[in-house]
Amino acid sequence: MRDYIKRYIHLEEILTKKSVFLIGPRMCGKSMYAKNEVQKPVLYWNLLSNTLYYRVISNPALLEETLKAEHLTEGLVIIDEVQRAPQLLYTVHQAIEDTDLLFLMTGSSVRKLKSGGVNLLGGRALEKKLHPLCYPEIKNRDDYNLEHIFRTGLLPEMYLDPNYAEDALQAYEGLYLETEIQLENEVNDLPGFINFLKKAAISNGQQINFSSFASDVGVSRQAIRTWYKILLDTLMVNEIKPYGKTRKRKETSFSRFYFFDTGVARSIAAMNIPSETMSEYGTLFETYIAMELIAYIDYSGIRNKEITYYRTSDGKREVDFIIGDEVAIETKATKSVTEKDISNLRELKTEGIFSSYIVVCREESPRMLSDGILILPWKTFLERLWNGELIRK
Repeated sequence: MRDYIKRYIHLEEILTKKSVFLIGPRMCGKSMYAKNEVQKPVLYWNLLSNTLYYRVISNPALLEETLKAEHLTEGLVIIDEVQRAPQLLYTVHQAIEDTDLLFLMTGSSVRKLKSGGVNLLGGRALEKKLHPLCYPEIKNRDDYNLEHIFRTGLLPEMYLDPNYAEDALQAYEGLYLETEIQLENEVNDLPGFINFLKKAAISNGQQINFSSFASDVGVSRQAIRTWYKILLDTLMVNEIKPYGKTRKRKETSFSRFYFFDTGVARSIAAMNIPSETMSEYGTLFETYIAMELIAYIDYSGIRNKEITYYRTSDGKREVDFIIGDEVAIETKATKSVTEKDISNLRELKTEGIFSSYIVVCREESPRMLSDGILILPWKTFLERLWNGELIRK
């Protein structure tokens, strides 16, 4: 990589007092963060090393024996990809109880930990999530633009090297299937899951009816439900549930699933980099805004405002994102917002539920309509979002 981008998440102070379980999608930069932004560890284990992994599997007491042999009773211990050997958490638990050691444990999946019946140390370690690169981290870079984001995605290695990104993104699907699915024996029908994964990427950002999707993929409804749960647990997708508190209309009951990264979604769907006139451009634009909203809510520690979306059961009215009961957001990749573009938002406004209504677009400057709907260029929207101006904490 050409350089390292300092991340928005700050764990250095926390790690002087509390252990942390840092989860995040594969290649989002957890290891690089640990190497660049926290104190030097007294012990560093990377369980992606098969040599170390097989030693741990054959000897579950290896961590305990190592800590005792090295007389390690204080300082920071880093264990990368701890979900590959969840039995280590028993030793971690005991070490936290008996010593002054603190642990930073990273993982790209909580599924293995959950399936093993291991809780996340029962509150002895804080759970934090690292997202792909977000607006505050890259807003001042010369290469920060939508075309770059759609081309490379926002995983650091890809974003920093566009010439490498396309090959790396094409390899990402295979890496995910091998490390998260095949090696962990997550599915019995691997060819069926591969077909499902591609169709899920093609359906990125759409509402998913499991029964209809199952018919399209050619498997059972339960298989689709299980496989989407795997995508959620391995942090490949984020679920946006429907908003259900309007008074005048009946809403849909189906969730939307957004892939965690624009580049990964585009690559798995075998989508070329779209031009501005293509519908895929609008889909990637919407996905990117979803990524920023999810990262902001998570990093800001806002616990009482869920991200949902609004859609009537007949499909005639739809608004992309609802934040709590406070903000309604519509995304339009257009450079000139029309009355048609805001019709759904204006219709929702008649419910009188939300305090603000925003259209995120590619216009050049902000403007406020006479009925209070705010039109914001996407960079202005992100600046105000991350400055805490749009969502109350």
